[in-house]
Amino acid sequence: MDRDNARAKLRLFVEQPLGAGQEIALNRDQGHYLFNVMRKGVGTPVALFNNRDGEWLAEVTEASRRGGVLLCKAKTAPLRPPPDLWLLFAPIKKARTDFIVEKAAELGAARIMPVQTEFTNAERIRQDRLQAHAVEAAEQCGGTFVPEVCALTPLSRLLADWPEDRALIWADEGLADTHTAPAMPAAPAALLIGPEGGFSDAERARLRKMAGVHPIALGPRILRADTAAVAALTLWQKEQGDWV
Repeated sequence: MDRDNARAKLRLFVEQPLGAGQEIALNRDQGHYLFNVMRKGVGTPVALFNNRDGEWLAEVTEASRRGGVLLCKAKTAPLRPPPDLWLLFAPIKKARTDFIVEKAAELGAARIMPVQTEFTNAERIRQDRLQAHAVEAAEQCGGTFVPEVCALTPLSRLLADWPEDRALIWADEGLADTHTAPAMPAAPAALLIGPEGGFSDAERARLRKMAGVHPIALGPRILRADTAAVAALTLWQKEQGDWV
């Protein structure tokens, strides 16, 4: 079985339960990817995961234009949920927002939360498209967990209902030249990355007054929003997460 699993280069996230002997019907998009894009067919090994049952080795038993069927054979990895870390970020240009979601899924964010700030450029997001990017990232990086991508929510609303037991780590661009060492509280925690124009004076004042907020600097330079998200996630994972 280890030899078979080594050949299962293809990975798919599915909604159905996984278990020995379980048949998994593919949807049209998954069938198109396997049979048309990748040009695979009956007998192809595929690794499946669903956020609940770990990773399972399956084999294509039917290939059709309507999707096809896979048969689960053996469990190859347990469910490996990431640490309880949320990423809050203000959406930016489409391609760079996609990048943030993809890298957050790869780096081990448990939840991805786009927020509307006073200076956020994007007034709406395609939540379904961003969720699909998170799925693709998990499929490609070998993960067994796909983080939820939440709907765009005003930052003011989130702060008003912020859970007292969750530390909020605020990437404060105002500290860029202070050489302040990052303070990275353990989970449950969240990282807050601002928009291209930074946070407003009112938002900054509110964050400073909140209990449980930890302002940090991400080095001596002001980073782009997408770079800041990757840097903050990396720093937290190195100090408090599953990289330790």
